[in-house]
Amino acid sequence: MTCVFGPVPSRRLGLSLGVDLIPPKTCSYDCLYCQVGRTTCRSVEPRVFVPVQTVIAELRDCFQRIKPDFVTFSGSGEPTLHSGIGEVIAFVKNETDLKVAVLTNGSLLWMEQVREKLLAADVLMPTLSTVNEAAFGKIHQPHPDLRLRKVIDGLKRLRHAYRGELQVEVMLLAGLNDKEEELIELKRVLEEVDPDKIQLNTVVRPPADAQALSLDSDRMEEVKDFFGPKAEIIAAIQRRQRVQNNGSLSCAVVEMAGRRPVRSQDIADGLGLSVEEVEPLVKGLVVKGRLRLRDHLGERYYVSGK
Repeated sequence: MTCVFGPVPSRRLGLSLGVDLIPPKTCSYDCLYCQVGRTTCRSVEPRVFVPVQTVIAELRDCFQRIKPDFVTFSGSGEPTLHSGIGEVIAFVKNETDLKVAVLTNGSLLWMEQVREKLLAADVLMPTLSTVNEAAFGKIHQPHPDLRLRKVIDGLKRLRHAYRGELQVEVMLLAGLNDKEEELIELKRVLEEVDPDKIQLNTVVRPPADAQALSLDSDRMEEVKDFFGPKAEIIAAIQRRQRVQNNGSLSCAVVEMAGRRPVRSQDIADGLGLSVEEVEPLVKGLVVKGRLRLRDHLGERYYVSGK
């Protein structure tokens, strides 16, 4: 399969079947904190990267074997850059009883046609990490045609039209957007947007750039209290029931690591295994060159050996 992956454990959505509509690494941003790596193609022009019918065929095949909590549009780039995302969402909603989530950086919501394609999703998760233009440029390194004012206006327009659950992610980076004056202005704008939830995140996996530094747990708690009752710190994933998959465990592990850096615990949670079962498996894959080890903040992560 080329577009559908998983299921993988998600800190926000449980067991999530991923849909990756964009080739790596095509995005409107080149974020310092991105766990997928540096953007090689920055774009703000939606187009068809892979035929919609190809994606639908892969989903049909997966639905015969897998019952996830969510079908989640995310992956190797910005999903709203695919002009057919609305058709794929419509297929899932019309043909199944599954919920749909879209993880988006929110940079293209100023386009009416992009907003309309997302309205059928159950959960939308755009990102807004700063309302300071200089910090915006530093953190996201956006396409030259993007300005923060345009991004914020698109998010407000989406909130006006969208009837599903809006969860705005705030990615907090030490020394870049965690100062009091930054947070005061961000809180003011978020109150205008009025999301259902404010998801506070920080760097937990190896980032694209070493400048992306995480906040410690005490500071995250302080920020949560400042933003109020809608705010929550994204919790650790929980162990799920063993996933039945016709493919080999080795292929499943390599696929997970190819999408994002994973720990042994992440693999265990995603595949319904114990860490004791996972450890010899990943060690063997490292020896074979199919996985590589990366250390980040004292933890061991596995990435694709490609």
